[in-house]
Amino acid sequence: MKKIVLFLALGAFVASCGGKKEEKKDGFEVSRTKTEEKKAQESQEVPVDLSNKGVGPIKNVEFADDIDQAMADRGKAKFETICVACHMVDKRMIGPAMKGVYERRSPEWVMNMILNPDGMLREDPIAKALQREYNGAVMLQQNLTEEEARDVAEYLRTL
Repeated sequence: MKKIVLFLALGAFVASCGGKKEEKKDGFEVSRTKTEEKKAQESQEVPVDLSNKGVGPIKNVEFADDIDQAMADRGKAKFETICVACHMVDKRMIGPAMKGVYERRSPEWVMNMILNPDGMLREDPIAKALQREYNGAVMLQQNLTEEEARDVAEYLRTL
């Protein structure tokens, strides 16, 4: 009986100390697992919010029923000069596609993002979410006047 108890005790000891041995490899190892927090952040979609006016000088924008073609033409020229480096009309690039932007954002939000990208990225939750979605890409200050930003906003209505 003592032999059986000794054998079982020895077996339990070996089983508890044994197991898979980890091999050490020369060089370095890259871990491709993500933390749970990072996974949760990446899985969050950027919300559609037409009530958010953003952070900046624009408090109210009212679009006329008809598009002001002269304003839209000036806005298109400005867009093609500075915005196409990061934005395409109907395709994601460094930044979001602009087609249908007013189905996702308020006109005030759009103009504040154009005029005050630094403040928006610091304080606006949607701007922050977009920055995460676009791998930390930062919209740069373009130094446009309110009139130029309004022209671009009018052009975006035509898309």
